Amino acid sequence: MPQLAQKFSTIDTAMPAHAQVYLRLRDMILYGDLTPGQAVTIQGLTAQLSAGMTPVREAIRRLISQGALEFQGNRRVSVPQLDADDISEIIVAREWLDPHLARQAIARATDADIAALTHLDGALDGAIMKGDLRAYLHLNHQFHLYLYRLAASPILADLAAGLWLRFGPSMRVLCGRLGTQNLPDNHKELLTAMRANDPDAAAAAIAADVRQGMDQLRASLDEAAQASDSIDKA
Repeated sequence: MPQLAQKFSTIDTAMPAHAQVYLRLRDMILYGDLTPGQAVTIQGLTAQLSAGMTPVREAIRRLISQGALEFQGNRRVSVPQLDADDISEIIVAREWLDPHLARQAIARATDADIAALTHLDGALDGAIMKGDLRAYLHLNHQFHLYLYRLAASPILADLAAGLWLRFGPSMRVLCGRLGTQNLPDNHKELLTAMRANDPDAAAAAIAADVRQGMDQLRASLDEAAQASDSIDKA
């Protein structure tokens, strides 16, 4: 399905260079190539992205404003480290945003949209079975982004998409601990609801998907904090 592959291509090579650099750095954050707390130099990112210093600085400034990076001084930046309270706030936001956008999406979904989402979900299942962590994170993100775009609520969709920059790197850490086969996936329930044109069922499915994933992440961060406290007290 080449058209589908093109539709979900993260970076359009026709974009200006500075936009491509931003998207490449954003993807490194989203899919956990930069782990929470890992400090990297601006010069190092310039070399890694094979880009000029100016577009890299512009991308960093933009991502700092979105809460995806924080400045460490000495020309270093890092992905913020979240705690359980941060995840609790994200849960509050996502438990309203994602179900609302799912309801909006189902009202606009065509057979072609449902087929595209089904194809994405099948590819996601393949990544889970293979234990392909980065593919899992990418496809899961793209599945949700498709719903956001389909909802045709650009302000709310931007808010929902922006939250992924906050928790995406921590999800990579969680996936590494649990393995992809132990992560939740309520996409098939959502797709069934979409085929039945049932907005209540669609909202419930996506709410369950959000809760399970975020609760696992919050529990993981709680465990990490407790382990750190034990080490400090020892």
